[in-house]
Amino acid sequence: MDLENPVGVYRVNTLARIQLADRMSTPLAQKELEEFRKLFGRPAQQTLLYHWARLIELLSCAEKVNQLLEDHEITSENTRVPVKPQAGRGIGVVEASRGTLIHDYEADENGMAKEVNLVVATCQNHAAINMSILKAAKDLIKDGKYDQGILDRIEMVIRPYDPCLSCATHAYGKIAIKLEILDSEGQLVDTLANY
Repeated sequence: MDLENPVGVYRVNTLARIQLADRMSTPLAQKELEEFRKLFGRPAQQTLLYHWARLIELLSCAEKVNQLLEDHEITSENTRVPVKPQAGRGIGVVEASRGTLIHDYEADENGMAKEVNLVVATCQNHAAINMSILKAAKDLIKDGKYDQGILDRIEMVIRPYDPCLSCATHAYGKIAIKLEILDSEGQLVDTLANY
């Protein structure tokens, strides 16, 4: 894994969306985006900036909720289209708060799923997450000195990518981490784990 030249590695989620956005559609979020760009430029690659980007999006969402509350069509009864089950295949790509989700479903004649393939944000961020873990470990372990606290700091570089990861792994509040310490020849010296 080449930390200096991450060819083919991409990230999804709030920081990726902020990189692509020319502007925000609401005034307060736009002001925050301008401040973000002033401080960090474009592109801004620091992983912990996911949190700031998430706050900009949340502010935009709050502003949009206020706009929707003024829209009388939101209480319209024309909200559902009848569907008749049938065989077929459907592929959808949606941008969710955790990042890009790709869903691929194949159904039988009763509309029951036969095949399902989901490519979720965490899978797409996997290479970037691994690169962040490697960089953090190299930066934190100096002169052969390490301790259990390093695991907490490494967890800090994982969480910005996917704040739901602890739920997805059924480990509320803690992401299970196993850190293998290798010597300069790649031989295992020690293992630290928080599970």
